[in-house]
Amino acid sequence: MTTGQLVELFHHRWAPPALALLDQRGGARFVELQRKLGVTRESLRRALDALLGLGYARRNEGYGHPLRPEYLITEEGRAAAALAARVSTSEVRDTLLRKWSVPVLASLTEPRRFSEIRVALPGVTPRALALALRDLEGAGLVRREVLPTRPPSSVYRTTARATKVLGR
Repeated sequence: MTTGQLVELFHHRWAPPALALLDQRGGARFVELQRKLGVTRESLRRALDALLGLGYARRNEGYGHPLRPEYLITEEGRAAAALAARVSTSEVRDTLLRKWSVPVLASLTEPRRFSEIRVALPGVTPRALALALRDLEGAGLVRREVLPTRPPSSVYRTTARATKVLGR
């Protein structure tokens, strides 16, 4: 997946768990997804709209009543569903479901400085990136190393735990 696709997928907190559930079940009705995920109607609607826009899910036309739609996963969605399932079942799920957490992890293919991560993620603000890195470090997914230079600089790298979540 590209960085842009990751940002779009994780923009809505409930999109990855919904995608993982659609993949697991092969499809589901809106109300089933809502009950399984324990989410409000509006949050789930936004997440499903995002999945439809990305081409990861589609409505099952001609099935049931128009006010009780069923959603199916597409082939493009199956490729992203593996990552969504690993994130949804992780012990640090709450941290990973934040908007910038997984895109930041994905951008750390090699040790990088803060500014390099920021360049790799168009649209991220310095504050959002700093919060994401702090949360990921607290969850044991990223390690920050302060280099003995003048002035001091930091390098961020993923841990083995993060590599397992990303499936690398």
